[in-house]
Amino acid sequence: MYLSIIVPVLNEADLINPLLDHLENLEGCGACEFIVVDGGFDGGTIAAVKRDGVRCVTSPPGRACQMNAGVTVAAGEVLVFLHADTRLPRRAVEAIREVMTGQTLIGGAFDLRIGSGRPVLKLIARIASMRSRLTRIPYGDQAIFIRRDDFHRLGGYPEIPLMEDVALMRRIKREGGRIGFIPEPVITSARRWEEEGILYTTLRNWILLGAYMLGVAPDKLVKHYKPARGVVKR
Repeated sequence: MYLSIIVPVLNEADLINPLLDHLENLEGCGACEFIVVDGGFDGGTIAAVKRDGVRCVTSPPGRACQMNAGVTVAAGEVLVFLHADTRLPRRAVEAIREVMTGQTLIGGAFDLRIGSGRPVLKLIARIASMRSRLTRIPYGDQAIFIRRDDFHRLGGYPEIPLMEDVALMRRIKREGGRIGFIPEPVITSARRWEEEGILYTTLRNWILLGAYMLGVAPDKLVKHYKPARGVVKR
């Protein structure tokens, strides 16, 4: 099973090569292609890429738009959408294969860990993992993966400025599709919480999700969402 790992980036020249080093050290990475989609007008992040064999794409900014652009050049049977500040577990490739082989799953995601030793952030990550399993709606920082044929059938990510990951998962649920979860967690950077404050960031995210579920338009919600430095707007 061939995987395409798609990374939307914006102003991540400092992070992109460490991320690619990490991906190339995954078990089974030979059965993967790596696609970096730069939403910067100057293409600064992909200009910093030092590794051969990485597919580099430019796109208008916006995470949904960038991920859809990456899919247009992807050859993998399964698409993996990875944020630049998130790291996959070492055996992620094999874990995805195990989940997706011989089952009727459209896709899935990983449990979440935040890259910090602070107990409150460990608790937030556990709650996030439990929430996503209960609702069957993981966030993008949990490295969502999906069969390419199903992604196209569903119309890809809706190109909205916020909640594109939630919108796609809700559509899968409405159509009766099934997703799986991998207990080996991805590790996402704590920089959002460190820059904006743990309580503020957590409450803001919960309020935005609740408002979206109640029907508030993403165009209105995005005015209240300030991504951490370099993070593509959701």
